[in-house]
Amino acid sequence: MSRARVADWVVAVGVAVALLVTGVSRAHGSPEWLGYALLVASGLALAGRRRAPVGVLLVTGLCAVGYQALGFDVPVVAFLFAVYFAVRAGHHLVTVIAAVALIVTLPLAAMITLDDTAAALARGRDALELAWLIAAGAAGEALRQAERRADEAERTREETARRRADEERLHIARELHDSLTHQISVIKVQSEAAVHVAHKRGEDVPAALLAIRDAGREAARDLRATLTALRDDEAPRPGLAHLDDLLERARAAGVDTSLTVEGNRTDVPVAVDRTVYRIVQEALTNTARHADATAAKVRVDYRADGLVVDVEDNGRAAPTATGGVGLLGMRERVTALGGRLHTGPLPTGGFAVHAELPLERS
Repeated sequence: MSRARVADWVVAVGVAVALLVTGVSRAHGSPEWLGYALLVASGLALAGRRRAPVGVLLVTGLCAVGYQALGFDVPVVAFLFAVYFAVRAGHHLVTVIAAVALIVTLPLAAMITLDDTAAALARGRDALELAWLIAAGAAGEALRQAERRADEAERTREETARRRADEERLHIARELHDSLTHQISVIKVQSEAAVHVAHKRGEDVPAALLAIRDAGREAARDLRATLTALRDDEAPRPGLAHLDDLLERARAAGVDTSLTVEGNRTDVPVAVDRTVYRIVQEALTNTARHADATAAKVRVDYRADGLVVDVEDNGRAAPTATGGVGLLGMRERVTALGGRLHTGPLPTGGFAVHAELPLERS
C-alpha cells in the first residue's frame, strides 16, 4: 500500500474514532447502535477521497443526516473533511449543492427526535457551523490553486530545460558544420589546384582526382546550404523544384537521366519536399559513382494520400546489394515520416530505389 493510501486511512480512522468518542460521550438513554455505525461509517468513508471525492461527499452527508435523525448531537466533522477534499479536487458546484442541501436537511432531521423547533434549528446550526464549512471549502480551493501553480512551474522548468537542450544541440551542429565546411573546402581547393596543375603540364588527370574534386564541390554545396539553414530557418532549402539541377549534374557525370512526373502536382509538406530531393540525390550519386550506369530514370508520382518516388538505373548491382551509409540515411529519413523504402537490384539488371511518403502524417 502506498504512503498516500496509508495517510488516507490514518485520517479516516482518526475521524471515525473522534466521532465515535463524541457520540458515546453525548449519548443519552439506551445506545442506538445504528447511530454509532453511521458515525464510524462517516469517518471511514474518507479513505476513498482520492478515488471518489464526490462519492465521499454524498456518503458523509447522508451519514450526518442519519445520526442526527437518531438523536446524536455530534458535529458533522467528516462532511467538513469531505468538502475540503471535493473542493481540492475541483468539484465546486457539486460541493455547493451538497452543502446547501445539508444545511436545509440537518434541522429537519433533528426535529425527528426534538419537539422544539428552535432547539432543532440550534442543533442543526451547531452540527454544521457555516464558518467551518466556508473555511473547509476555502482551504481546499487554496491548496488546489497552489498545486496547480506548482504543476505549471514544473512544466515551465521542463520546457525551459528542453529549449536549452535544443539550443545547445543547435550550437553543436553549427560548430560541427563550420568545422566540416572548412575541411571540405581545403580538400576542394587542393584537388582543384592539382587538376589545374595537371592540365597546365599537359598530363592526364587521374579519374580518382576528378572524383575527389567533384565530391568536394558537392559536399561544399550541401554543407553551405545546411549551415545556412541552421543559421536562418527562413533560408531556402532544396526540394522538388530543384530536381532538374540534380539531373543536370548526373548528365554531366555521364549518366543519361530522365524525369517523369505523374499525377496532379500539389503542395507537399516541407519535410516531404526535402526528403524527396535527398532520396533522388543519394540514388543518382550512387548511380554515378558505384554502379557504372549509363542511364537512370526518376519518377515522381503525386497521389491522393502520398508521394511515390522511383529511381532506377541500368548499372551493375550485386544480387545481395543492400546499400551503404547513404541508403541507411535515406531509410531513416523515410521512416521518420512514416513512409516505406525499398531498395535492391532489378531482375533485368541495375538498381532500384522505391519510396512511399505519406502526406497527412508528415
